[in-house]
Amino acid sequence: MMQSFSPLVKATAPAVVNVYADRLVQRSMSPFGGDPFFEQFFGQRMPNRTEKQSSLGSGVIIQQNGIVVTNNHVIEGADDVRVALADGREFQCRILLKDERFDLAILQIEGDGPFPIIDFGDTDLIEVGDIVLAIGNPFGVGQTVTSGIVSALARNSVGVSDFGSFIQTDAAINPGNSGGALVDMNGRLIGINSAIFSRSGGSNGIGFAIPANLVRAVAETAEAGGTVFEPPFIGASFDPVTPDIAEALGLDRAIGALVADVTDSGPAANAGLRVGDIVLGFNGRPIEHPDALGYRLATTRVGTSAQLDVLSRNGRRSLEIKLQPLPEDNPRDRRNLEGQNPFAGAVVSNITPRIATQLRLPSSLRGVVVTEVPGRSIAGRYGFRAGDLIAVINGVEIANVDVLEQVLTEGASFWRFEIVRGGQRIRQIIR
Repeated sequence: MMQSFSPLVKATAPAVVNVYADRLVQRSMSPFGGDPFFEQFFGQRMPNRTEKQSSLGSGVIIQQNGIVVTNNHVIEGADDVRVALADGREFQCRILLKDERFDLAILQIEGDGPFPIIDFGDTDLIEVGDIVLAIGNPFGVGQTVTSGIVSALARNSVGVSDFGSFIQTDAAINPGNSGGALVDMNGRLIGINSAIFSRSGGSNGIGFAIPANLVRAVAETAEAGGTVFEPPFIGASFDPVTPDIAEALGLDRAIGALVADVTDSGPAANAGLRVGDIVLGFNGRPIEHPDALGYRLATTRVGTSAQLDVLSRNGRRSLEIKLQPLPEDNPRDRRNLEGQNPFAGAVVSNITPRIATQLRLPSSLRGVVVTEVPGRSIAGRYGFRAGDLIAVINGVEIANVDVLEQVLTEGASFWRFEIVRGGQRIRQIIR
C-alpha cells in the first residue's frame, strides 16, 4: 500500500481537463409552445426567444497533439466546446467523432502543444479489488481527486447508454465528473467515468466507467480521420441466456450470449455458428452476457480472427470467425420522403447490416426503417422516430423503399399504417 497518492496525482492530473459545452436553444414564450397542433397553424407567428445553455464535464488528453476524450452526453448538441487545463490555459475544441451508443466523444484542441497526456492501460488486466483514482471536476468546484477500488467488472443494464460492460468503482463520482479519468496505481488510464447510481444525485459509492480498451478503439478511429466508429461485423445477433435455457444445456447458471439469428453467408454463418448456440468465450475471455460479447467485438480489430467458445446441444466446440467491416450501403436503399403524407420529411432506408448495427436491430430483420426525423418536419410533428420500422400502409406490406415510395406517390384520402417500435406494433389512422 502506498503511503500517499501525491506522486500519482502529479503525474496524471495535468492531463485531465474541464470541458465546457455551450448550445443555443429556442424557448417559446407561448403557453402552447411545443404543441404540434398550434405550431402547425400558427408556425413562425408564435413568439420565441433564444437562450444559451451551458454544460460542464471533464475530459482526458490522450495525445500530445491535443486529442481529448470525453462523454458524448457532455457535448451533445453543443455549438461551442472549450477545454480548460489544470494550469489555467483555455482552448477552443472541434469535435472529431461522437458516438451516442457508447457515450464517447473525441475532441481536438485548437492550440499549440505538446500537451500533458495519460497513457492507456489494459483493462483486461484489472481485477476486482484493484485501487483506482477518479479525477474530474465535480459540481464545477474545480479539479478533484477521489480514491477507491474496482468494485465489479462487465456491469450491464446500467441504463445510461447502449453500452453494457462498465467498470464499477466506489471512488466518488459526482455530476461534472463525466468524461474524467479513472486511473490505476501505475498512472495508466483504465476508464472514462460516465455515470453514477444515485437516488439523491450525489455519489453513493456506485460509479461506472467505460473501459479504456474501448475508448482507445474509438479514439484510433478518430485519429485516422473517421467520423463514425463501427465495430466489426459478424452477421449475428444475441439475446441473454435464461435460467431455463441454461438448465436445458447443463449450465450451472445463466451466462453467455444466446445466438438469436444469423445472417445468411455472413461471417458467423460461414464459421458454423447456429441459432440456439451459446457463446461462452471470446479469445479465451469469458462472456457473461451479450453486452460483454459486444464489448469484446468492439475492441477487436477488423480483419483479424477470433476464437469463440460455443455450447450447443451437441456439446462444446471452438469456432474461428473472421471479423469483417460492415458491408457498404447502396445509396439507392435510402430515400428522403416528400409529398402530402404523414411521413414527409423523414429519411428512410432498407434495413442493411450497417443500419441494423447503428439502430441495434436484429441482423436478419428486413424491411424499411426510419433513420432520421427532422423535428420541424411533418413526420416529426406526427411523432415518428428514428428506428421505427414501417410495416404496413393502407394494407400494403412495405418490403423495401421502392414499395413505400410507390404507395406514398399514389396518395390517399386517409392513411392507415402500422409501425414497429421497440418490439411493439403500433396501428394508427390519419385523415
